[in-house]
Amino acid sequence: MDLLSKDKAVAKLSLKNPIHFLALGFGSGLAAKAPGTFGTIAAIPVFLLMAPLSLPWYIGLTIFSVLIGFYICDKAAKDMGVHDHGAIVWDEIAGLLITMIAAPAGWQWLLAGFILFRFFDILKPWPIRWLDAKVHGGFGIMIDDVLAGIFSLICLQVAAYYLI
Repeated sequence: MDLLSKDKAVAKLSLKNPIHFLALGFGSGLAAKAPGTFGTIAAIPVFLLMAPLSLPWYIGLTIFSVLIGFYICDKAAKDMGVHDHGAIVWDEIAGLLITMIAAPAGWQWLLAGFILFRFFDILKPWPIRWLDAKVHGGFGIMIDDVLAGIFSLICLQVAAYYLI
């Protein structure tokens, strides 16, 4: 794959490896520009598959995506030899799933959740930026997106409370 050969760190990964495939967001993290945004877009079908689940199941699978993400992101980063490479986007997938916990149904709410998550993930207000800089390994890769997801979740729920 040509995109894999352009970046020496990414070239160390293989989409045939299930850990790498997940870390790269099913391949979405290979986007030449804005891989985090493409990783968040890749989270949308995952969310749509999970949306019909009961709230306890949805939350359980979301927590599982975060917990397994610690390992997935750590392993991919070690295999690449780069901490938190932009191509690693599993953290964006988990972050959007957090954002969308108990979100109202409808494409407008999904779009709002997407925008809120990207806003917090890109701007990284305190303490997200601090965690991103100070915490390393798989936990460090995941924690800033987990917190961005929590901030987005709160904003989305407040909006839903006042708008519905």
